[in-house]
Amino acid sequence: MSLAQRPRPEPDRDSAPWWEAVRRHELTVQRCDGCGTLRFPARTVCNRCRSRAYAWVPARGTGRVYSWVVNHQVFMRSMADEVPFPVLLVRLDDGAEQGDDLLMYGNLTGGDVAGLRPGLPVEAVFVDLDEETTLVQWRPAG
Repeated sequence: MSLAQRPRPEPDRDSAPWWEAVRRHELTVQRCDGCGTLRFPARTVCNRCRSRAYAWVPARGTGRVYSWVVNHQVFMRSMADEVPFPVLLVRLDDGAEQGDDLLMYGNLTGGDVAGLRPGLPVEAVFVDLDEETTLVQWRPAG
């Protein structure tokens, strides 16, 4: 099966602006207007100061592998030909500068599972599934 046949994300009230930016090949995160904390995934209330005011700001799209799992199970028939595949949890560089854990997930592309290690530098890659859906994936930096 192709990427065109895989299930699509369903944006909600909080995540819709993020998906719109990803569609434009822009990686963004929320920044609290009250205390400046960066956050992902999207949410209405800041965990640090409880403010409801925020803005979407550009992220550099770079980070380091924090953790990963290699999925060997076929949970969806539409993705059977992609198994096994690694899903990364990436600590974004934008959050590391603030001393925060700003974590984003996505599949590994352009790399070998055997080369994965904690701290591996990675960069975001945008994969267009169709005219309406784009996914963020990660590849080794450089």
